[in-house]
Amino acid sequence: MRDTEALFESLIDGILEKGYGVADAFLLPDEVTALRTRLWERQAAGQFREAGIGNGQAAVEKAIRGDEILWLDTTTATPEEATFLNQIDQFIGYVNRTCYLGLRDSELHYARYPVGTFYKRHLDRFRADSRRRLSIICYLNDNWQPTDGGQLAVYLPQPDGSEHTTLIAPVGGRLVCFDSGLLEHEVLPPANRDRLSITGWLRTA
Repeated sequence: MRDTEALFESLIDGILEKGYGVADAFLLPDEVTALRTRLWERQAAGQFREAGIGNGQAAVEKAIRGDEILWLDTTTATPEEATFLNQIDQFIGYVNRTCYLGLRDSELHYARYPVGTFYKRHLDRFRADSRRRLSIICYLNDNWQPTDGGQLAVYLPQPDGSEHTTLIAPVGGRLVCFDSGLLEHEVLPPANRDRLSITGWLRTA
C-alpha cells in the first residue's frame, strides 16, 4: 500500500528545503506500466503533436525542444489516466490545506522525447501569465539506466549568487515537483531511449 500523504509531505519538504521535491514510487509499477501502455497506444493512433515554444499559438522550435505531447483531458481519459489525474487533484487539495497556495487546477500532458532529443534550459512560467505555480514531472520509463541519459537538470540559485546543478534520473514512477517561476531546468541530451513522462503544472486562479 502507498502512503499518499507521506508522498505529498515529502514533496513539500523537498521544495521547502532544497527548492525541489522528489517522490519515488509516486506511481506503483503496475500503474507506470498501464500509463506507458496508454501513451504508446495514443501515439500509435496519431494523437501526439510536436511541442511548441511560448504561450498561445506556440511555434515548433526543434533547436530548443524536441518532445511530442498529448494533453490529458478528464472527458476523454482512460481509467488509468483518470486515476492519475485524481491523485494529482488530491495533491492539489493537500498543498492548499497545508501551504495555502490557492491552487485551482492542473494542466497535464503526456511527453515523449524520441532518442537524441532534448529541451534546453528554460523557466516554465510565462512572463504575461503567472498562473503556473508548481511544475510536476512523473516518469513512465521502464528500467531506466544511468547510461540511458536524458536526465533532468535543475539549476538552484545559491545565497552567494552562485548556482548549483542537480541531475535527476527519469526513473519510472518518480515524480519531481518545483516552483514554476523560480527554477530553470532542462532535459539533457542525449537520451539513448525514448523518454516518457506525464508533465505539467498546478495553477492558481
